[in-house]
Amino acid sequence: MTTTETNTTTTNSFTQFALPAPLAAALARMNYTIPTPIQARAIPVALAGRDILGSARTGTGKTAAFALPMIARLMADPQAAALIISPTRELAAQILAVVDQLLGRNNPISSALLIGGASMNRQFDQLRMRPRIIIGTPGRINDHLERTPNMFRATTVLVLDEADRMLDMGFAPQIDRIVRTLPQKRQTLMFSATFPDAIVKLAQRYLIQPERISVDPVSVSAINITHETVNTQPDKKFGDLVAELQKREGSIIVFVRTKHGADRVAYKLERSGIEVSVIHGGMRQNQRERSINAFRASQTRIMIATDIAARGLDVPQIRHVINYDLPQCVEDYVHRVGRTARAGSSGSALALLLPDDHAKWSEIQRLVNRKTPGAIQTSQPRQAQPAQRQANGDGRSRNDNRRDDNRSGGQKRPFRYRGRGHGGHNHGNRQGGRAAA
Repeated sequence: MTTTETNTTTTNSFTQFALPAPLAAALARMNYTIPTPIQARAIPVALAGRDILGSARTGTGKTAAFALPMIARLMADPQAAALIISPTRELAAQILAVVDQLLGRNNPISSALLIGGASMNRQFDQLRMRPRIIIGTPGRINDHLERTPNMFRATTVLVLDEADRMLDMGFAPQIDRIVRTLPQKRQTLMFSATFPDAIVKLAQRYLIQPERISVDPVSVSAINITHETVNTQPDKKFGDLVAELQKREGSIIVFVRTKHGADRVAYKLERSGIEVSVIHGGMRQNQRERSINAFRASQTRIMIATDIAARGLDVPQIRHVINYDLPQCVEDYVHRVGRTARAGSSGSALALLLPDDHAKWSEIQRLVNRKTPGAIQTSQPRQAQPAQRQANGDGRSRNDNRRDDNRSGGQKRPFRYRGRGHGGHNHGNRQGGRAAA
């Protein structure tokens, strides 16, 4: 694969791109005046028909960077169609929202959203309208391909957003099946926060002489994010979380490694009188939307989440990120804490460290400090300050202890958090592909 690097250019106005009049009007309605760096560099290349291998953080205007030239191409060619693949339902829905804003109400180009956890029948109805832009997750797109193998025969633009995340989630086989159904002659725009060997190999298969564009790569600002750690023990960890939540103001995301862990933490927090939203891949789409909307509207100020929320979740003004569990992949720490300190604001990132976590935390320190020297200082983790706790001193009620002790063989059974109207869900719904799609 041959790649070329773009030169850094300054573009002061979208008018320099000579976009179609309906797109220019849409940008004016959306108050888009000055292109972001990724838009300034990617849009001209995409308008020229080149393939792109791009890197930019969430929140830098990446969606418009590929959506604007994509729509412009569809306006110029009434037979053209586009497919956008993203790793999660939430990111796919956010992309759709931007695309629909750019299209406007009277545009003849229609769009469809194909994601797991949503009604297949409704998606069939959307597809019957012959949308020219399809946005979806790999699992659900494959479900539709099984029923309509030639549905992408007119696709001339393919966008792979958050490609590294899709590979991390194990979607490589599904993506490959989708791409094999596309025309060989097409434009491919691939965006990835990182460029491990697997992404480079993927680009070699799908892209032709792409333009390599890297703007504001994955980094953590030493100025805007304060990183802290707290040493804890398994029997003290939940109580330490409660103490940290009680002393913090503003919105908080608490990252937990598994969906069952997220359910359990959410349930115990509500038992402690702390109302939360929860989001993970085992929930139905409407339940995930209720949780996100409750958090966005400040109906709850705390969200318990798995790494499904680490990228692409558009929730402004998050003050704190708490890593209740460290991520499986050290790079995901960067994406987790990237939920805070957006648009020039400040934020904090806290990690609760068990004795077995220190080796991984050292890896995280090295990664973050390599990208942003001095972002995480090498210092002794502080001990949690005790807050008002339950009678047994570890943040759990005696009833919680009896419930745990009565389980046969000490095994933890899967737990289902029902929530208080915004986050309640049922693990039994696994429509279409992987649950996280």
